[in-house]
Amino acid sequence: MKNFVIVALAGIVSGVIATTQVAGPLLAQENARNSKVYEQLDLFGDIFERIRAQYVEEVDAADLIEAAIDGMLTSLDPHSSYLSPDDAAAMRVQTRGEFGGLGIEVTQEDGFVKVVSPIDGTPADEAGIESGDFITHVDGESILGLTLDAAVELMRGPIGSEIVITVVREGETEPFDVTITRDTIKLTAVRTRTEGNTVILRVTTFNDQTTPNLEAGLAKQVEELGGMDNVNGIVLDLRNNPGGLLTQAIRVSDAFLDKGEIVSTRGRDPADGERFNATEGDLAEGKPIVVLINGGSASASEIVAGALQDHRRAIVVGTKSFGKGSVQTVMPLRSDGAMRLTTARYYTPSGRSIQALGVSPNIVVAQPRRNPATENEDEDTPRTRSEADLRGSLNNDSLSEDEIRQIEADREKAEKAAQLREEDYQLAVAIDILKGLAAISPRD
Repeated sequence: MKNFVIVALAGIVSGVIATTQVAGPLLAQENARNSKVYEQLDLFGDIFERIRAQYVEEVDAADLIEAAIDGMLTSLDPHSSYLSPDDAAAMRVQTRGEFGGLGIEVTQEDGFVKVVSPIDGTPADEAGIESGDFITHVDGESILGLTLDAAVELMRGPIGSEIVITVVREGETEPFDVTITRDTIKLTAVRTRTEGNTVILRVTTFNDQTTPNLEAGLAKQVEELGGMDNVNGIVLDLRNNPGGLLTQAIRVSDAFLDKGEIVSTRGRDPADGERFNATEGDLAEGKPIVVLINGGSASASEIVAGALQDHRRAIVVGTKSFGKGSVQTVMPLRSDGAMRLTTARYYTPSGRSIQALGVSPNIVVAQPRRNPATENEDEDTPRTRSEADLRGSLNNDSLSEDEIRQIEADREKAEKAAQLREEDYQLAVAIDILKGLAAISPRD
């Protein structure tokens, strides 16, 4: 028994020695890392004091610290940044759907400001700014090398004032200037209308108004068509929608899904991951859906398109989306400022990340660029003559007047559809897909 106790004690001592031998170097490494961090912080303090004491002009200490914080955050990725108290207040107003500015969502690429998308009905949209445009100068001043927040600050100004931005656009040989008048941007989150028996839901942003606007707009259009039985399908137009609130993306997806995962987020710590699932109820009552996307569809738009695509609830049509698959958390700071920090990536129900890849449409349809030189060609083209135009032509005696009126009404619808293809080719294709699905669907 004594020998057993001695052996057991020896085992314990050996275990302690072994643990000490392993933990010792790890502890030393951790201490070395901490020491390095403190040395770097001391270096920052030295530089800060030298700037305050020796810079050619007197500087504001608070501005220096804010610039250092912003530089630290913007070095991480294009979407992390520091928000001053004014910027944080402006962001809170924007999520409620009204703010001042030009009406463009921007990011930064190769040192220049890149337009993610213009917002429908805003000064930038009316001035012809397009998704993918690069802004190189503001009022003649180059913005190369500025942070995104600094460049955006240059574009801000009093409502009613003019700004001249220099734009580089793919397909154009030379940069060109665009003059825009700043205005109050009032966002209508969802615009609704019908084309024939198709309901069009144009979602421009994901803010607090989005889901209520969508539900009310859809109900109104369905009522005007005489009920859901008369609807052949829904087009959910997410083109040039830069995103917005994750909660709204989830609610819009849930509006058309009965069950299953909508999106999941995964951060640095696996325990922080979240999964969001649909609840029972489909506003479209099973009617087919086409989702329209393009290179200006980002973030929350991609969540909706990816969820409906993965569940085979919708056909996605258009061109590849922007590819912003990261989640930013806005964290309040002292003095009413805030920090926007990328904290997670989001994944579609099938487990794919959209980050940098975007959502790929089921049917790729590019929007042709409009050519002003050919816009009036139809007016100059003589109308084709038909048998009915010939003098003394025979009447069609096989149809009743009601049948003839129906044929003429159908022809008028077809002509309107042809006109829509000239105005918005992608939307016309989406509507044609729904018409085709309705034509082959079983009838009760």
